[in-house]
Amino acid sequence: MKKVRFTIGSAHTDCFFDARFSQLSQLTIPANTILVTDQQVYRHHRQLFSAWNTIVLRAGESYKVQATVDALVAQLVSLKADRSTTLVGVGGGVVTDLVGYTATIYMRGIRFGFVPTTVLAMVDASVGGKNGVDVGNYKNLIGTIRQPAFLLYDTSLLSTLPQAEWQNGFAEIIKHASILDASLFAALEKRSLQYFRQHAKALSALLIKNVRLKMRVVQADEQESGNRKWLNFGHTLGHALEMQYQLSHGQAISLGMVIAAELSTHYLKFTGVARLEALLLRYGLPTRARFDLKKLIRIVGMDKKKKADLISYVLLKKIGQVAVKPLRIDSLEKMIARLT
Repeated sequence: MKKVRFTIGSAHTDCFFDARFSQLSQLTIPANTILVTDQQVYRHHRQLFSAWNTIVLRAGESYKVQATVDALVAQLVSLKADRSTTLVGVGGGVVTDLVGYTATIYMRGIRFGFVPTTVLAMVDASVGGKNGVDVGNYKNLIGTIRQPAFLLYDTSLLSTLPQAEWQNGFAEIIKHASILDASLFAALEKRSLQYFRQHAKALSALLIKNVRLKMRVVQADEQESGNRKWLNFGHTLGHALEMQYQLSHGQAISLGMVIAAELSTHYLKFTGVARLEALLLRYGLPTRARFDLKKLIRIVGMDKKKKADLISYVLLKKIGQVAVKPLRIDSLEKMIARLT
């Protein structure tokens, strides 16, 4: 088990890589801990939860809503959870978002940590302290920023993931490479999803690399007042696509990245659209789709990055280098319609 500590403001998050679920008891006292997972994870890994107080939630993005938080709080009360309790989310991004948010508001804040069970959660959803729930078509409209005490990485939990979930996670890995690390982008071009599934050491190194990349940005700008906005590359329209068409997060962000790259060509003379599209296709992600642009723009109009009639749009200068450009929403609609 390899420990890496990240300091973010006054908080510390300890990441334990190359770990096993059985080592969780070294990070938190079982008697004072409640695990929260979903039905899918529990079905695949039931034996892991036998020695722990466990709450099992329904699985899926449609349950990442305030009603689920209310039900979770009620169960915490029935289990007599108090300020000495540690809440641990064991699952993908929906579970980690719900648990982080609930732990932040329960009794004005209790300790929490994560055992991410998907590639997406390992490299993105559980990293950086963003927690929240959806409201209607608006993704993560309600939420908090508070850092987990720890993350435990057990890649053996990925063995039950279908191919689509691996693709889902690699959308965020490609995003990190696109905005932060041209050498990682080039390395991904030489490999494949199958390679990382079959080579545990390469996968572990890739996970650590991505966590370090994201944490470096979060450490410099926890509250997203500056460069943390870079991490939203592909997400402005991607989140709207995800909620409107019920796409997976990775599929939606992949489409959003291609549109952002097309916009980058217009505004910043970016020349790498074909290269980005080829890499996304290499990892089984979609790059083109038909959609109702007017409906999506209405959702974008409620995006958290919007101020008045302007939205901060993350664009690429080149692979590994970004710029945040304020765009008028009405102009954005016209430009996307023209480019796509």
